[in-house]
Amino acid sequence: MVEKTKTLRILLADDHVTVRHGLKLLIDAERDMKVIAEAGDGKEAVQKARELNPDVIVMDISMPGVSGLAATRSLKKIQPDAVIVTLTRHGDSAYLKELLRAGVSGYVLKRSAPTELLHAIRAAAAGGQYLDTTLTAGITAGLAGKDARARMPATALTEREAAVLRLIASGYSNKEIAAKLSLSVKTVEAHKANAMRKLDLTGRIDIVKYAVLQGWLDNA
Repeated sequence: MVEKTKTLRILLADDHVTVRHGLKLLIDAERDMKVIAEAGDGKEAVQKARELNPDVIVMDISMPGVSGLAATRSLKKIQPDAVIVTLTRHGDSAYLKELLRAGVSGYVLKRSAPTELLHAIRAAAAGGQYLDTTLTAGITAGLAGKDARARMPATALTEREAAVLRLIASGYSNKEIAAKLSLSVKTVEAHKANAMRKLDLTGRIDIVKYAVLQGWLDNA
């Protein structure tokens, strides 16, 4: 007997009704997702998140009254395990850094392909993190320049571990990295796990941030 796939319960928070409608159509079209509620501002988002305990909250940032950032901070204090995916038109480093500090599990730009949001929702629901793929070469390069003086030492990593992290941060999959470095996928996964353990990194966003601080993506 085939086990039924769990349906992810999604809360949508965006002040534009038309945007919410489009997102609901997109999400509900997926077999493993369903929008269970909508919110038009940050205050309502926090309230409904507390009442319904959704699997994932898709949170716009620029909303009237209580903003998405303020709502995220408030909700993470009340429910530290809340899973929040940011959906925003803002692609600058200031927003990214503040939202990462606030504890979001995903950061997706509204101008990106719809699949970015779906990937982010699934990754966040599985306990991972997701950063919009269009941000790696843009925002992270800017971050690297600003945080150059705060670069973390990479001496704890072996040459292979550093190479694997660098390629992950640049958007390559484990399979692609294995091909590039002439390794097996299992070996790549082992190098990734060892590097993340040594550096106390918890997900892809942390890897990208580490790569930024090392200056690895300056010429990406």
